[in-house]
Amino acid sequence: MKTIYRIAKTELNTMFYSPVAWVVLVIFSIQSSWKFFDSIERFERSQKIGQEMDNLSQIIFSGFSGLFTEMQNYLYLYVPLLTMGLVSREINSGSIKLLLSSPIKIKEIVLGKYLAIASYCMLFIAILGIQVIIAGFSIENLDVKFAISGLIGLYLLVCTYAAIGLFMSCLTSYQVVAAISTLVVLAGLNFIGKLWQDVEILKDITYFLSIAGRANEMLEGLIISKDVLYFVLVSGLFIVLSIYKLQTGRDTQTASKRTLKYSLLITVVLSLGYITSRAALTFYYDMTRTKDRTLTQNSLDIVKQINGPIKITAYDNILDVNYYMAMPYSQNEDIASFAKYTRYLPQIEMNYVYYYDTSTNAELYRQNPGLSDKQLAEKMVESQDMKLKKLYNPAEIKKIIDLGPEQNRVVRTVEYNGKKTFLRFYDDFFKAPSEKEISVALKRLVVKAPKVVLTTGNMERSISKIGDKNYKTAFNEITFRYSLINQGFDVATVDINAQNIPADTDILILADPKTQLSQGAVDRITKYIDQGKNIMLLAEPETNSALAAITEKLGLSFTKQALIQESETNSPDFLVTELQKDVDTTLIKLSKINNPIPFLGSSGIITDKETGFKVTPLLKTNHQPTWESQTGITSFPKELKKQPSQKSVPLVVALTRTIHGKSQKIIVAGDADFMGNAELSRGGSGTFQFVTDIFSWLTNYEFPIDTTRPGKIDKKITVSSNQVFIGKILFIALFPLLIILSGAFILIRRNRR
Repeated sequence: MKTIYRIAKTELNTMFYSPVAWVVLVIFSIQSSWKFFDSIERFERSQKIGQEMDNLSQIIFSGFSGLFTEMQNYLYLYVPLLTMGLVSREINSGSIKLLLSSPIKIKEIVLGKYLAIASYCMLFIAILGIQVIIAGFSIENLDVKFAISGLIGLYLLVCTYAAIGLFMSCLTSYQVVAAISTLVVLAGLNFIGKLWQDVEILKDITYFLSIAGRANEMLEGLIISKDVLYFVLVSGLFIVLSIYKLQTGRDTQTASKRTLKYSLLITVVLSLGYITSRAALTFYYDMTRTKDRTLTQNSLDIVKQINGPIKITAYDNILDVNYYMAMPYSQNEDIASFAKYTRYLPQIEMNYVYYYDTSTNAELYRQNPGLSDKQLAEKMVESQDMKLKKLYNPAEIKKIIDLGPEQNRVVRTVEYNGKKTFLRFYDDFFKAPSEKEISVALKRLVVKAPKVVLTTGNMERSISKIGDKNYKTAFNEITFRYSLINQGFDVATVDINAQNIPADTDILILADPKTQLSQGAVDRITKYIDQGKNIMLLAEPETNSALAAITEKLGLSFTKQALIQESETNSPDFLVTELQKDVDTTLIKLSKINNPIPFLGSSGIITDKETGFKVTPLLKTNHQPTWESQTGITSFPKELKKQPSQKSVPLVVALTRTIHGKSQKIIVAGDADFMGNAELSRGGSGTFQFVTDIFSWLTNYEFPIDTTRPGKIDKKITVSSNQVFIGKILFIALFPLLIILSGAFILIRRNRR
């Protein structure tokens, strides 16, 4: 070891006797400091004008444009300048012969030089570390462990770059050639992960070799054993290759033995990398304060209930607009998207099935008029160069699974313990399911999914139509990730006039029946309520009499006409509502909703008599005067002001009682539009969260799954603009100048000697 240290010390001296090492250090310092203080300055200005911020630790250091992310993108440019002369300089000057003929072993030479460059790279991390320290004084409650994780990732990355540069320096006596070769190899390792991803034998090998994004998880606060081992294995590979290269010509091995030795080394490294990257052998350490890179507690509780094999099968219709999400070249990335789950469930098996069938991809059919689905599939395979083992035709795929109800979209099935459920892709920016959707799919397999049944037969709202007042978005839209069927619920309908309510119904919904319920329907609903089951009654001012037979039994009634308020900006029937803040949280938990919850055309709810239910208003009109009027008016009748007005009129109430040893929950609303397609799509509205809270309450907070995390506390910049400016002067100008003066002093002193 002493020899290695002496060589490392000598090499470091040589490096710092060269202007290259000082120039690289100056450029790195200026670039990183400029980026860091620019971010701090930007957020300080935003804070001044009142913009709310949080999660500043991650935004400033990682993310799309964070300091660590940006510096990671430039590190590969610095390393070749530092490593190009490690060995090539010795070869060019002839001193390599003296080294090789000395008692020093070749491995000591290589390890000494590698230790020198690894020590130099610590200066990069030290500069970034200084900026982390400054951030500690600039950001309130900085997540220090998160920042340390990023520093570890960057150091492992730059050391791996250095090992590659060391090997390339062993191949030539020309330093420029060594630098260019290093750049080429680094570019190749960044690109190789995209090669042959549709070739079954090679895709795992090339994916493992890829260095692109290897440090990303650590930059985001999660240390994973397979990533750490990747850097160690690749660094070790190129260090050993450097030793082998310098031994060439000094041993008596034949070319075939030498080839075998190189092949065996590469095979061992690839095998170790593949084995240690398997889910069962992968270990994790989340260094974020709120454990952002780990499943939330609710998801972990679900995972703990699973103790057998899980099979996830993706059915990919190559004619669907999202076909690329599950193509062979995307499989490794797709599998990686489930890493949070395979961390705890290494037994997850992922399969991919490819087929073609009529899709909803209108653009594809428009661009290829007259072609059949078979012809389109053949064209897709040829034009996209798809390498598929098997492509099922419509008849063949229907024998395996009927995906007609799924519109033949790209979709997954999740199977466990003899049960199966769908896990879909969505028509939004992210498309892929998030933790919320994956966890709820798993939960459906270990507990009974709540069944929501909506009545039909009296012109109620439809869950299959897309009109403004219908309910498809909220209940039955497979492309909308927050629809109830994508949040763990089973949704069905029943003709209440002709059919009995299914025995397994958990929530019965009467959504604005416009004709009178038959006596049979009233009897069925009454029996359902008497059984202590949960129900929602949603009415409209002009048709609420249809529910009178039910609400009377509950001790409630509706105002005879719609409620209106005077407003300079809204129509009279646009009610400004207030979510009740004093609701007993042991009764119902409501989220803190900052956005308004508008009700358009609503009846008020009146408590007429005591029927054994506790009535709790959830949503009321505000404290402004409210009158009753006919629906559909466009201007406020001035003569109405002479009539008596009301304030804080209940619009949505919750009824509760204990019956048959369990809590019965009922929601009654004077407006049925608030769960309609139009209202749930209204921007800046709190309606969607309110609806989510209601269904969460009705299912005893089992569904939808809450995957929210604790609020971030690093949300304040504690320095002023003047202090940021001083920091810029110190670290963008004076600190680099100090480095330059130090370098100049050492170089001048060296020359004088």
